Amino acid sequence: MEHNLGRLDEVDRAIEALVMVADQPVEPSVLAQLLEIAVGEVEQRCAGLAARYELAAHGFVLVRVAGGYRYQSHPDQVAYVERYVLDGQSGKLSAAALETLAIVAYKQPISRAQVSSIRGVNVDGVMRTLVQRGLVTEVGHDPGPGQATFYGTSALFLERLGLDKVEDLAPLGQFVPGGDVVESIERTLLADGDPRRRSRTSTRSDPVEIDLTDGALAALQRDTSSRVNLPPADVAMADPAVPHDEG
Repeated sequence: MEHNLGRLDEVDRAIEALVMVADQPVEPSVLAQLLEIAVGEVEQRCAGLAARYELAAHGFVLVRVAGGYRYQSHPDQVAYVERYVLDGQSGKLSAAALETLAIVAYKQPISRAQVSSIRGVNVDGVMRTLVQRGLVTEVGHDPGPGQATFYGTSALFLERLGLDKVEDLAPLGQFVPGGDVVESIERTLLADGDPRRRSRTSTRSDPVEIDLTDGALAALQRDTSSRVNLPPADVAMADPAVPHDEG
């Protein structure tokens, strides 16, 4: 498709105006209804606008996130945007909250008890904070005894990370060490008499639960730092009073 850099037609200008004033990503079906055109045409026009902006080397892009379209700063302008966004901010999400959010993102749907089991500490306080901030939400209940509440990430989480769907998160495989690395670490712990050593040698399938926190956190932080609309401090929603569940 050729992208003419001349004057936009009325429909393209209307799409720009609607996406510009929206406070959250605008779904293609909503644009189609407002403009009285087919959803397919909306998708095609948005793709054309995105290509037009890229070709003209604008400092902003039109992207699809959380099932809709919105404008955000161009990824190659991240240094300037972070400087502006982070100026004067000191509050960040605690390490405990970031780890908990990473686990929910990669293991959802998941209960608080399951998150606590993975982290090895009580996470009730951190989960409440993440829910209050709108990054985590209830997504169902366990049909078994007790009917524990299941949690997952919200549309706001996707929007903040600049993702269209959870499946777009960075894969965990590259962050999880192989069995040989884990065995080497455990041999060192045994030799040092470390009280945290386990009573048996791990196999390649053993460390999945143990390494999930670090791997998920690393993957989540990589997505965080690579997307302009969510600099590290913005994940925190600027809350320095997030409770530390490590006691």
